[in-house]
Amino acid sequence: MEHNPEILFIMNLLTNLLTTLFFFTAVETIYLFVFTMAGRFGRLQAPPVSSNPVAKRMAVLIPAYKEDAVIVDTAEQALKQDYPGNAYDVIVIADSLRRDTLDKLAKLPITVVEVSFDVSTKSKALNATLKKLNANYDVAVILDADNVMATDFLTHINAAFNGGWKAVQGHRVAKNTNTSVAILDAVSEEINTYILRRGHRALGLSGSLMGSGMAFDYTLFKQYMGQIDTTGGFDKELEMRLIHDHYRIDYIDDALCYDEKVQSGAVFERQRARWIAAQLKYLRRNLPSGIIQLLKGNLDYFDKVFQTMFLPRVILLGFLTIGTAAALLLRAPNLLMLAGGQLIVLLLSFYVATPKDLKSLITWQEIKQVPGLFFRFLRSITRLGEAGKKFINTPHTTTSTAINEG
Repeated sequence: MEHNPEILFIMNLLTNLLTTLFFFTAVETIYLFVFTMAGRFGRLQAPPVSSNPVAKRMAVLIPAYKEDAVIVDTAEQALKQDYPGNAYDVIVIADSLRRDTLDKLAKLPITVVEVSFDVSTKSKALNATLKKLNANYDVAVILDADNVMATDFLTHINAAFNGGWKAVQGHRVAKNTNTSVAILDAVSEEINTYILRRGHRALGLSGSLMGSGMAFDYTLFKQYMGQIDTTGGFDKELEMRLIHDHYRIDYIDDALCYDEKVQSGAVFERQRARWIAAQLKYLRRNLPSGIIQLLKGNLDYFDKVFQTMFLPRVILLGFLTIGTAAALLLRAPNLLMLAGGQLIVLLLSFYVATPKDLKSLITWQEIKQVPGLFFRFLRSITRLGEAGKKFINTPHTTTSTAINEG
């Protein structure tokens, strides 16, 4: 069957454009696969064992902006560590909490620091609190208002800082898997952890921060946070500043911190808009210095800048799926091998990086949600202006009871 020359020209042009696009995505796909395999077959470095371990004094800092639904439960759970009670303080940073919530918090053996801003951000809340605290601490632990630490979390953190580590990311895991979106969000976070933390540390590179479930040398944290005043993504700016100055971010797989997963597509869209806005901001800001640091031998810093060039995983999956389908329609074998091959490699990476307990929760119901989340992710790009100007708070409603409910 002969085709009209104009149709052939358009088909060839489309094939060439898609082929060029998927050569770029191949870089990200291979990157994800390499670090997934490193996470699977490599070994994580344990902190050096101290000859004279001590219980480090810790400040557990919990910024809470309009988090009345969960903050009391979070504070109560934070007091249940198997770590010596006199060696850590739970400090709730109360921003715009209701009076009845403040009254409940006042009855707990914790410190409540009330703050208020015209435009509230986590960096402002943390910096204001750090200026008010007078106690001498060795370690700052940062939680979100919905986070619940496993009872041995601080014990793992203490071992790391007794071993000389300065910045540590714990293993954030799902608090709830009560909706299909929550299950997929949990899978997404575990994949990111496997690749960006476990895989990186297995190859000797610095891990990355997640915004909560993380700990720092207190003096170091106070020093670097004092340089940060950003609307969103304070953890990424902190990460870039630390790694620029050759501070490695370590990772403890056994230090579990339970985190609420988003339960609806609408919340997913708002949250991802905030994440993409932060990613683009730090790409623009750090690309020149990333190249300079690479030339100076700071591979960790360049790697973190390199990551900001990548498409979000859901977008990559969607593009590769569309590309594979287009290759079949265009009868383009080279494009099919390029896009289809990457799709297989990406899905294999996702499979390896997903824990068994989450794999068992994935049914056809969850798979049907993926296309919708892909288009929500695309639509979130239209919210980048809003996300860059004001803090988009993710609402939390799930308490610690969800952990035992599975």
